[in-house]
Amino acid sequence: MSDFNPELLNPKVQDFIQKNLKTDLTKIILKGSPLLNISIQEIAIQIDGKNRIEKKLPTWFKTDGILFPPKVNLEQSSSEITATYKTKLINNGDLIDLTGGFGVDDMAFADKAKNVFHCEIDANLSAIVAQNAKVLGKSNVKFVIGDSQKFIEKTHKVANIYVDPSRRQNSQRVFMLKDCEPNVVENQVLYLKKADKVIIKAAPMLDISAALKELKRVSEVHIISLNGECKELIFVLENKEISETKIICALINQHQENIFQFNYSEEKSIQNQSFAIQKYLYEPDAAILKGGFFKSLTQKFDVKKLNPNTHLYTSQEITKNFPGKTFQVIQQIPFNNFSSAKATKKANVVTRNFDLKPEEIKKQFKIKDGGEDFLFFITDFKEQKQVIWAKKV
Repeated sequence: MSDFNPELLNPKVQDFIQKNLKTDLTKIILKGSPLLNISIQEIAIQIDGKNRIEKKLPTWFKTDGILFPPKVNLEQSSSEITATYKTKLINNGDLIDLTGGFGVDDMAFADKAKNVFHCEIDANLSAIVAQNAKVLGKSNVKFVIGDSQKFIEKTHKVANIYVDPSRRQNSQRVFMLKDCEPNVVENQVLYLKKADKVIIKAAPMLDISAALKELKRVSEVHIISLNGECKELIFVLENKEISETKIICALINQHQENIFQFNYSEEKSIQNQSFAIQKYLYEPDAAILKGGFFKSLTQKFDVKKLNPNTHLYTSQEITKNFPGKTFQVIQQIPFNNFSSAKATKKANVVTRNFDLKPEEIKKQFKIKDGGEDFLFFITDFKEQKQVIWAKKV
């Protein structure tokens, strides 16, 4: 199987790619190909691809002989770190990936699954991933070119099905599960017939409660944030009765992984009060905000909420291991007095439950962006507009 140009693996071509990673692509293309049997456009795709994955896939970036498809095939791929997290979710045994793509998840799954079946309709992309699997030493990844739906209809039952449906329709981005390809809502009964566990990766902006109404037997939802940014939603479907879906917020960075478990029935049952700002201020991680666990935080951590609609928290003594950022309050200023207050004019501006956007505030008050100071423009427990000047702890 080789639908890519084998000349891409020529040591001279690989050396040229490596030496020109930081060169302007336009200049490279204008100069033309340095070698026969390969076009400069093919080389440019490799340089562009390698640059795109430097931080996302560090092992791949450092490994010689990795090939890259056009950028559209890289956009939806997982990062190395989130792919590794997902290996914890799969059962032992075989795994069929219905939407193989660039294969980042499959290379991680190969370390745990008995066999991984990478299904991909694009023969050229499948050939590229097969080459990369060889380079990365993943000999238990098998390649299926063609319609994955037909493949699972004919195949035996497996431990896992993984699907990361395409979020493009006629070149337009789509986010609802039923609009993606394949339609996992329509096919979920078939998937659960063919696997003990079905793992669906979705866009981080998908509405979780809407998805839970469409999907059956969801045992877990994993909300994955990487370095404070919500990156993936993972829905785990299992062939068993589910009394209540567990919602797991996974806060990941290069050094550690913090897991927090919630459920929606508990969140609904909590009655929160609002409190005045104290010595410390807390901003929840994007995964917690995405999950909507605004009241549960006050039960799991020794913090108080500022206002039902202001998703910031406070305490007099510092609360360790809070899932998010911790700040020490320098000064609290009524918004109406902010113009005359001697507050910093260089800060990171954050708004919560406030009728102006950060850009509007920076322009209005001539605040330079950045630095170590933070200015939170908020509505407090008395429904008054306040500015909290704080520094990160």
